[in-house]
Amino acid sequence: MNSVVLQADRLTRTVSGRTIVGDVSFEVFHGELLAVTGSSGAGKTSLLRLINRLDEPSSGTVWLHETGYRSLPPRELRRRVGMIMQRAYLFPGAVADNLRFGPAQRAETLADNEISELLAGVGLSGYEHRDVSTLSGGEAQRVSFARALANRPEVLLLDEPTSSLDEAASRQVESVITGAIRERGLACVMVTHDPEQAVRVASRALLLKAGRVAAIDTPERIRDAQRAHS
Repeated sequence: MNSVVLQADRLTRTVSGRTIVGDVSFEVFHGELLAVTGSSGAGKTSLLRLINRLDEPSSGTVWLHETGYRSLPPRELRRRVGMIMQRAYLFPGAVADNLRFGPAQRAETLADNEISELLAGVGLSGYEHRDVSTLSGGEAQRVSFARALANRPEVLLLDEPTSSLDEAASRQVESVITGAIRERGLACVMVTHDPEQAVRVASRALLLKAGRVAAIDTPERIRDAQRAHS
């Protein structure tokens, strides 16, 4: 059986007496994508922000392998647990410069061949010198993904990474995600509002309701449960 890479242990965040995320626990294994679904306002993005310590939990913790994440410096945590947002936030300039940024913060130089391999992996061979301002939304999101992979993360958090894309671009990004998981053994947590997308890319799905875990099951069963109550 694959090993546990990420474990959320009773994560809770309360703001002004309101529970945003309540007592959430789950595990994510090496080479697995766990989809997080639920209605708008269910706490999906808030949960991701807690995992990456962009927000601090009121109680509970996260374990990365067997290390409590409060013992890790935030910069190291966010390298090991990368996050990709709904829209690609790229730095002005060339694609290659965006990929080099993360390693440069650790005084590492990303070689030209490594950049070529990363871009080939997201279907953007030859894009090294393209200015990011010329990219389509789907291309920019794939560059964002390659930039995250340049940091050699162990976990990727994906916050509805295809929600602003058309169907064709969405499927391309889905293919990049599943390919990286397969080739690199990443553990991924992906928020999606689309139960069908969860079926396509995830091995398990977690359904959030009002910030709490309503169910963890196969994506198909979670989808069917959502349909039955819609």
